Amino acid sequence: MQDFQTLLKSSAAAHGHLCPGQAVGVRMAMLGCRLIGLEEPTSRDQIKKLIVYVEMDRCTADAVAHVTGVKLGRRSLKFMDYGIMAATFVNLETGRAFRVVSTEEARDLAAAYAPEIEGKYARQLEAYQRMPDSVLFRVQEVDVHINDEDMPGPTRYKAACSCCGQVVRDRREVIKDGLTLCKPCADLVYFDNAKEITWPNMNWKPDESLTQRPEGAKVLYDNCF
Repeated sequence: MQDFQTLLKSSAAAHGHLCPGQAVGVRMAMLGCRLIGLEEPTSRDQIKKLIVYVEMDRCTADAVAHVTGVKLGRRSLKFMDYGIMAATFVNLETGRAFRVVSTEEARDLAAAYAPEIEGKYARQLEAYQRMPDSVLFRVQEVDVHINDEDMPGPTRYKAACSCCGQVVRDRREVIKDGLTLCKPCADLVYFDNAKEITWPNMNWKPDESLTQRPEGAKVLYDNCF
């Protein structure tokens, strides 16, 4: 694994700015990976062994994902909406898992670790780089039971909604009154008042001549929208 300063710089660049949460997240990821024995988590042979559960959607989560290489699209990054600055690192090969929690005491101790720095924000950023892991974090060894449908890899389970026909993957369907439903049809959604919209040529698709065009030929889809 790269050194802390290198990872902090690249993580901040990927996130968009440098902040105390980036420092905490980079150190959290480095510690978590070290605890489960994955020193090069982004390498080809280790990335498939790792799942990380993040418990907040803040700067720290971006840093954890950057250092470890986990992604939602790979199903190796799991978001648990707890509002806690914590992450759990799971080694799928060994089954060992550790939950790393950022301590609230660290915020109060920032002045003690960076007394010469003016300003709360800048002081925290510097202090979080200096504090030992034992001050910045609490660590718990935990058991994480991962269902087969939540594992990385190709889609294993599909079901069609009895109401709208939408395909629901990975056992996210809802059984209600004996029917298999997607969550929107079961009224378990984050939106409401949904209205279908149309636009000119919305059903446009390439004609036969386009789908059989010679390799390397360019097609301009000017009439898509």
